[in-house]
Amino acid sequence: MTLQGKGHTDREFEAELQEIRHRLLRMAGRVEEMITDAVRALIERDPELARRTIEADHKVNRAEVDTDDLCLRVLARRQPLGSDLRFITLAFKMVTDLERIGDLTVNLCERAIDLAAEPELRANVDVERMAQLVRSMVRDAIDAFVAGDADKAALVIERDHEVDERYHLAFREVLRVMLADGTTITRGIHLQSVAKYLERMGDHGTNLAEQVVFMIKGKDIRHLGKLDTD
Repeated sequence: MTLQGKGHTDREFEAELQEIRHRLLRMAGRVEEMITDAVRALIERDPELARRTIEADHKVNRAEVDTDDLCLRVLARRQPLGSDLRFITLAFKMVTDLERIGDLTVNLCERAIDLAAEPELRANVDVERMAQLVRSMVRDAIDAFVAGDADKAALVIERDHEVDERYHLAFREVLRVMLADGTTITRGIHLQSVAKYLERMGDHGTNLAEQVVFMIKGKDIRHLGKLDTD
């Protein structure tokens, strides 16, 4: 990821904006690591890794609080306008989405612990691919943010369609398994929850990308049903 900021005559103000960018990058990196470890815990049936990943969420929560505090101090001291105001306002929203992705990862870890305590459920659900997509959405949305790249943000939004499709496939596959064998119902519900958590993470990745488009273009594209970043 590259860091790119607009020039300011006030070097201290620019340093503050750069610090906000750095904090968002670090927070996004922690969230990506959590997703990776949570899915590994699920696939490898490793409850201890799941528990360690749950503990890591404290750092994400702390990052949200600290970044919010920095943004509030910058707003109070600088009273920015125009693109700088949009940037700081967006940073508030982005840390909220990242924190919620962290919470969903905790939920995923809890289901991984539940599933590790039961016989393995054999269902053709590609959780790993869903997680890869979600991680790439988070990474590329933040990268688009710091680089000021609306086109890259638009590509992130398009990727959410594949996450949704894989969620629906997972739901139908697990339902098929549960209908065929009633003893799999509890495990099946846990696995469906895992897919749902990943789908919700994808929604937050989309939120991040839509906010980037707003910052760069000054245009709100939420709920339009199509992309138009011109």
